[in-house]
Amino acid sequence: MEKVRLQKFMADAGVASRRASEKLIAEGHVVVNGKTVTEMGIKIDHRDKVEVDGVPLHDEKKRYILLYKPRGVISAVKDDKGRKVVTDLLEDDVEERVYPIGRLDYDTSGLLLLTNDGEFANQLMHPRYHVDKTYVAKVRGFLTIEEIKKMEKGMKLKDFKTSPAKVHVMSKDSKKNTSLVKIVIHEGHNHQVKNMFEAVGHPVEKLSREKYGFLTLDGLVSGKYRNLTRLEVAQLKEKR
Repeated sequence: MEKVRLQKFMADAGVASRRASEKLIAEGHVVVNGKTVTEMGIKIDHRDKVEVDGVPLHDEKKRYILLYKPRGVISAVKDDKGRKVVTDLLEDDVEERVYPIGRLDYDTSGLLLLTNDGEFANQLMHPRYHVDKTYVAKVRGFLTIEEIKKMEKGMKLKDFKTSPAKVHVMSKDSKKNTSLVKIVIHEGHNHQVKNMFEAVGHPVEKLSREKYGFLTLDGLVSGKYRNLTRLEVAQLKEKR
């Protein structure tokens, strides 16, 4: 059998990315064949017994899931406050230990990918991987042409400058003083869309991610999910 590096085995088993797996190894969380391993470079095969914090790892079948995340659910596999997490929405047919790729805020709904393929997840989240993420936001007030141009040009926020976005006002409600706006970005900074609208004076009241690259929510209702097809997975990998 071909031996692989321990951190790759962990990433393939869905524990974390290779880099995060290396940190777990260095901190003494990983046991191989009954012995704690803290040094990098060890290679193993499927005959070796690997445990992370006492949990045995198996070479699981790769799973790729598209979930329609509802509002009021945490993009995580556990929550110390006891709130519902996205993996609570999965049924018994998902036996693999999947986790979300990136995150959506607690009060944001929409398309979220989950997988147990750590390497795949890590590469999708890498800054060099530019995948368009399409959101629909309900915001207060009405955007001016100048404000739209500012967002489309790229704007300075607190910690970084955004890349150019695509912004389209879908509708306006003069009675409620709100607008429905579609915005397309390819970055994934925390609260980025909310912070962008806040910066031009239009706080977000409601937000949903409608597309991730070519993937959409078509055929799904809130709280439900489907497996990605082999073709969809291959297309995502081709964009790396």
